[in-house]
Amino acid sequence: MYTVLIIEDDPKIAGLLKSHIERYGDRAVIAEDFEQVLQQFELLQPHIVLMDINLPSYDGYYWCRQIRSLSTCPILFISARSGKMDQVMALENGADDYITKPFEHEIVMAKIRSQLRRVYGDYATRHEERKVELHGLTIFLESMEMQLGEQKVQLTKKETILLETLLRRSPKLVSRETILEKLWDDSFVDDNTLSVNVTRVRKRLNELGITDALETVRGSGYRLNSNWKDIAHT
Repeated sequence: MYTVLIIEDDPKIAGLLKSHIERYGDRAVIAEDFEQVLQQFELLQPHIVLMDINLPSYDGYYWCRQIRSLSTCPILFISARSGKMDQVMALENGADDYITKPFEHEIVMAKIRSQLRRVYGDYATRHEERKVELHGLTIFLESMEMQLGEQKVQLTKKETILLETLLRRSPKLVSRETILEKLWDDSFVDDNTLSVNVTRVRKRLNELGITDALETVRGSGYRLNSNWKDIAHT
């Protein structure tokens, strides 16, 4: 069963899309807060997104770019805008396809199934995913997951980069400057932003039963100590 996130502010259209998707045996969730779209995406981790352009607060192009900073999952725009430039902008901002309103539900479903097959099913590219592993703890870099034993947790893009950096250098100290450069290039970021991301990584480790592994070296940086060896073999 696949999960579809519907980002559409017309309740009637959103409800019809949800009904058709669920008729195929998949799960459909309608976004409720159009100022917190990215947070809803991170929480749900859908396999595919249906996106309108005209949305309250920020348009679909903006949210498409935000989602692309975290995920490569398929994004289909469904919009009443039929202009050539609207379609070009959608694709340039990271969309995989564009459907104009009014639409035939059969066409929408066919395009959804096509994207799901391309990314997850029969037509998906078969290659060995890049990963980083240390004493049974594995970070999958493309799918942005962390695994220990049989347990897995989903990561954001920044959590993946931070954990990869720490894991590759464990048990050595990784300086704050190195982490900042990896996560934000040359952009200015305050200490609180880095601390928030470190706290999130600690939470992800805790979800796998790993506690006290990520050490803060005050004024210098962070160190990942591989204290999970016993957990990996239980």
